[in-house]
Amino acid sequence: MKYFSAEGDTSESVDELFMREALRLAKIAYEADEIPIGAVIVANGQVIAKGYNLTERLHDVTAHAEMQAFTAAANHLGGKYLKGCTLYVTIEPCVMCAGAAYWVQVDRIVYGAKDDKRGYSAFHDRIIHPKTEIKGGVLETDCSDLIQSFFRNKRN
Repeated sequence: MKYFSAEGDTSESVDELFMREALRLAKIAYEADEIPIGAVIVANGQVIAKGYNLTERLHDVTAHAEMQAFTAAANHLGGKYLKGCTLYVTIEPCVMCAGAAYWVQVDRIVYGAKDDKRGYSAFHDRIIHPKTEIKGGVLETDCSDLIQSFFRNKRN
C-alpha cells in the first residue's frame, strides 16, 4: 500500500488532497464495473487505509468502500477503534457504513457528494456517533459527476 502525507502541501486544502485520493480509488472501481465509490482513512496526516467498492467482485453487498477501509485501518492500527482518524469518502455513507463508522468511533467523516436516496442522512442522521464531525461537499462536483456517469452508462 502506498502511504503519503499532507505535510508541506499548500496547493489545496488537506481535505481536498485526501478526497482526490478517494476519487482515484473510485475511478478504479468504475473501471472494474463497480459502483464508483472510494474511501481513505487518514491518521496523523497520513493515509493508513484505502478501499473501493468490491460488491460485484466479492458477491457481497457489504463490501462497500468504507467497510474495506475500516477493516484495513483496524488491521493497520492493531485495534478496532479508529479514534484520531478521518474517513474520506466520495459519496455520503449509507446507513450500514454510517453505523460502522459509529462503532469504530472515527473522529471525522468527510464526503464529496450527498446521496439523497441512500445516504444515512435521508434516513436518520443520528446514526453517526455524536462526537463525529461531519463535513460534506468536498470536491462535490467531481464526486457527483463520476457516479452520475457510471449510472448513465448503465442505462444506455
